Amino acid sequence: MIRAEECVLVVVDVQTRLLNIIWRRDRLMDRLVRLLKGATVLDIPILVTEQIPAKLGGTDPTLRTLVGEGTPIAKNTFSCMAESVFQSHLKGLGRKYIWLAGVETHVCVYQTARDLLSAGYRVDVVADAVSSRTEDDYRLGLERMRAAGAGWTSVEMALFEMLTQAEGDRFKAILHIVK
Repeated sequence: MIRAEECVLVVVDVQTRLLNIIWRRDRLMDRLVRLLKGATVLDIPILVTEQIPAKLGGTDPTLRTLVGEGTPIAKNTFSCMAESVFQSHLKGLGRKYIWLAGVETHVCVYQTARDLLSAGYRVDVVADAVSSRTEDDYRLGLERMRAAGAGWTSVEMALFEMLTQAEGDRFKAILHIVK
């Protein structure tokens, strides 16, 4: 069983201009908000990336307020792991289990998952907290990540997996987030 102390949440490229063309945008945003709130309750570090922010804008303001003080990591590569700043931040956390969320499932999320797996990380894609411009690309991206060795989870499943018991303040907070 994975513990919260071993986990990092990586949120890939959830930027204003990209969100306008994403399949099931409203559902994605709802799940990302829940995931970020839950990660905060569980004290799971959050890394956020932005693909060429000068062109695609910054992280969605709703999500940005939930991330806290961390500055998003700008990148011009598809895989987050191709950016030395990202690698440095991730390595500095000393954790080997990754929850992966964001856009687009078949490009940046997929390539990040593939490279994280190659680097020895365990990756679970939060399937209801990723998306692409089309449903086909979303599904293909998930399948490719599974074939590469990534697991799939959902926001609710991931959050409850980190709890060891159905009592206490953290449980009550997570219950409130998922309901």
